[in-house]
Amino acid sequence: MNAVFVMDQPELEKEFLDLCKASGMIGVKGHRSVGGFRVSMYNALPIESVKVLTDLMKDFAARKG
Repeated sequence: MNAVFVMDQPELEKEFLDLCKASGMIGVKGHRSVGGFRVSMYNALPIESVKVLTDLMKDFAARKG
């Protein structure tokens, strides 16, 4: 499954992508013509992988509002 999302503040996208990369998450940038973000989550991934992503997203949102 691919989860796709966008930010209300596009100026924060690069910072979020840099944080993802620093956390070992690659390929999060969305489609080149549509933008936004895309995260692939497959059945073989442990639930902890999703938790790492959602924790990162919550922390980023709390800091950046």
